[in-house]
Amino acid sequence: MVIETLAPERSGSTPEPGPIAASWLGRVDYHESLAVQKRLVAERADGLIGDRLLLLEHPPVLTLGRTADSAHVRADPATLAGRGIEVIRVERGGEVTYHGPGQLVAYPIIALGSRGLMIRPFVRALEAALAATCAAHGVQAGPRDGHPGCWCDPAGPDPRKIGALGLRVERGVSYHGIALNVSVDLAAFDLIDPCGMPGVTSTSIAMERGEPDARPTTASVERAAVIFATVFAAGLGAPLTGL
Repeated sequence: MVIETLAPERSGSTPEPGPIAASWLGRVDYHESLAVQKRLVAERADGLIGDRLLLLEHPPVLTLGRTADSAHVRADPATLAGRGIEVIRVERGGEVTYHGPGQLVAYPIIALGSRGLMIRPFVRALEAALAATCAAHGVQAGPRDGHPGCWCDPAGPDPRKIGALGLRVERGVSYHGIALNVSVDLAAFDLIDPCGMPGVTSTSIAMERGEPDARPTTASVERAAVIFATVFAAGLGAPLTGL
């Protein structure tokens, strides 16, 4: 399960949907970004702002979903401490996820009801934007039945996870979101069972393009962010501003 919900949206609590305002934030501490998300969720639910899309990357961090099994963190506390990697349990659905440099993270703060969206179509729009971002880089990827996110060779003998998805919906407004491996250091995924799946292979756009020695760069993430935001907004039939 990748979605956690809390309380339905109040009738009439949000303004007309309007555009989605996207913001590229660069590299942001996880705690800082979570505080921003929670503030924006409350403001969106109270009708004070419109929909937002936060685009960024994080310093190295592991996050656990609300009911995730901490046993899927394979590294011991001393190893994580030595690498300066914190483990944080948050409200979203899903299992353990690694975030770090070279990975695009997108947090959609969207009032679903104001756009006539149910959860499943919203998840499909996020997955489609992940796949389209990969395709724009020459990488074929898509959804895999029963495994939310984005995968290379999803129905084949060697499925490889390139994008993760985990959401929370409060008062009808989404937050948390997706993570797409662009030029991230894939060795970091050895610290965990990605998304609680022992033995799963994690990959990246750089790896799939035949660039295994590519270094994580914020510039590569920013380029992917523009593509993702454009496709995601189009998939919801919404104008996009801010990029």
